[in-house]
Amino acid sequence: MRVRGLLKLLLLGIGATVLSGTVTAAGKCERLVATGNPEYPPYLWRDPQNPQQLIGANADLLKHLGEELGVVIDVIYTGPWSRAQDEVRTGRVDLIAGAFLTLQRLDSMDYVHPAFYWTPNVVWVKKDEAFPYAGWEDLQGHTGDTLVGNSFGQQFDAYAKTSLTLEGVSSLTQAFQKLLLGRTDYVLYERYPGLALAETLGMEDDLEILEPPISSEGLYLTLSHNSACNEPWLRGQLAKKMTELAADGLPETLLQRNLQRWKEQQLQPVSAPNP
Repeated sequence: MRVRGLLKLLLLGIGATVLSGTVTAAGKCERLVATGNPEYPPYLWRDPQNPQQLIGANADLLKHLGEELGVVIDVIYTGPWSRAQDEVRTGRVDLIAGAFLTLQRLDSMDYVHPAFYWTPNVVWVKKDEAFPYAGWEDLQGHTGDTLVGNSFGQQFDAYAKTSLTLEGVSSLTQAFQKLLLGRTDYVLYERYPGLALAETLGMEDDLEILEPPISSEGLYLTLSHNSACNEPWLRGQLAKKMTELAADGLPETLLQRNLQRWKEQQLQPVSAPNP
């Protein structure tokens, strides 16, 4: 009887230890810090009223994700896109709130699957000056612009290098201006960030998009290998919740909401940010 009682106490103790470990694993990081590209509306941009914070569809999705997991996820401004990636590589920041899949990033980050957005890369042309287009081959014989260093996927990049006349420019603003001046026939860029910039520049009625997209890339949440919070429990929960949110259509709802949010901000007079 005494042995049975001791055994029962021992089993209870082991159970309590396991439960305690689970709680510790689940609650080790009550706060995660994320960053991203600060010039990427409607996905991410700096809050005009609080420039140290990033807002947009990606930020809204991460905050919702944090609520589902019972952790706080702050999406902060850490500098330009290149520096933001460095902050995550070193582990000073835990997460990137939206990154394309590259071999280089796989060396320093874990990708949370599935992608929460598939971003279409499209052909932009001047309004009423569209040319017949049904696919890549229809771009031949025309001169296009794209941003220096931009990639639209390995297959398209290889095709463009051998078959298309593409010029590199330093900014999308410059590309759109050249297009409207008739100095180029088309511009290759993402659909939604292109729409956001066109709104900012007042060019939305002067541009149109040809269908279908030339390619589409997944936008993922990434977790730094050097983050103190990078544990199997967290990776598993992030993937599970992201799958659920994507199936519910929340990312697309947030994207459309933030397109409108960006548009409304461009119509508002500039005011001083909060101190």
